[in-house]
Amino acid sequence: MIAESDVLVENFKTGGLAKYGLDYASLKDEFPGLIYCSITGFGHTGPYAPRPGYDVLIQAMSGFMSLTGEPDGGPQKAGLPVADLMAGMYAAVAINAALLHKEKTGLGQHIDIGMLDVMTAFSTIQGINYLATGEVPARLGNAHPNIVPYQAFKTADGDIILAVGNDSQFQKFCDFAGCTHLAADPRFDSNQKRVQNRAEFLPEFSQIIAAKPSQFWLDGMRELGISCGPINNIQQVFDDPHVQARGMKLEMDHPAVGGGKVNLIASPMRFSQTNVDYRRPPPMLGQHTDEVLRERLGLSEAQIDGLRAEGIL
Repeated sequence: MIAESDVLVENFKTGGLAKYGLDYASLKDEFPGLIYCSITGFGHTGPYAPRPGYDVLIQAMSGFMSLTGEPDGGPQKAGLPVADLMAGMYAAVAINAALLHKEKTGLGQHIDIGMLDVMTAFSTIQGINYLATGEVPARLGNAHPNIVPYQAFKTADGDIILAVGNDSQFQKFCDFAGCTHLAADPRFDSNQKRVQNRAEFLPEFSQIIAAKPSQFWLDGMRELGISCGPINNIQQVFDDPHVQARGMKLEMDHPAVGGGKVNLIASPMRFSQTNVDYRRPPPMLGQHTDEVLRERLGLSEAQIDGLRAEGIL
C-alpha cells in the first residue's frame, strides 16, 4: 500500500512504529517519494518527545486553559477537542504543501506535527501580547484582550455577543443607544483608553445593554453594520436559516439504520469548480477491510478468509 500511496499519516507515539519497520527512517530510502506525516503530542524531537499526549493535556500545557474561563474562576478547557482538531488542520495544510513540493521535485519528506507546537502557535494574539510586553495574559472570560466592548452581554431577556470593532462604530453605537456621554468621556473616547479603563467602563456599558431586550440590539446593530448576534445552543445553530441555506446539515443513507437516513455535518468548504461530493457515508467498523485487501494488496478471497480464521482480521 505504501508503494502505491503519496501520503502516510500516523499518530503513534514517537518511535512507536520503528519496531515494525514502518517509521520514516526505515521507509524513506525505499520510497523516496513518500510524504510521511506524524502527529504526536510533543513532536519527534525535544525532551518531551517520548511522552504520550492527549487533547486536554495539550490544552493545559500550551497555556490555552490559562486563557479560557472567567477572570475569577479556574482554568478551563474548550468545549471541543481543539488541540486534536487544530493538529489535524495543520497536518492537512502541511501535507498539501509537501504534495506541491513533490509535484515539482518528485521527492517526499517527513512532516513532524507536535500538538504542543500547534497550540503554542494557536495562542496568536495572546502569545504575541506576552512576547511584546512580557506580561502574562489573564483570563478575560468572553472579553477581547485588545478591543472594548467586544464580548458577551446580558440583555433584558437573554444574552448576546457584541463586537464594536473600532472608534467609529463605538460612536455609532452610542448615538443609537442614547449614551453619547460615553463616547465623549475622556476615559473611554478611544479603544486604547477603553482597554486601559475596562474595569470602569464595562459596568456602566453593561447596564445600558441590560435595559433592552436582545432583539432590540440585534436589529439595531444590523442596521448600523456592527457585529452582534445571539449566543446559540447547538439546536439553534442547525435551526438557523443561514446555516440551513448553506447546507451544513447533511442527510445520507447509512447501513447502521438499515439504509435509512442519518443526519451528518456537511463540509464547510465551498469550491466554484470542484464541489464536495458526498459519495459515501461514514463507514461501519471494518466495512472496507476486504475491499482494501483485495484492491490495494491483491489478496484473494481465500487469503482474506485465512487471515480472518487466524484472528488477524
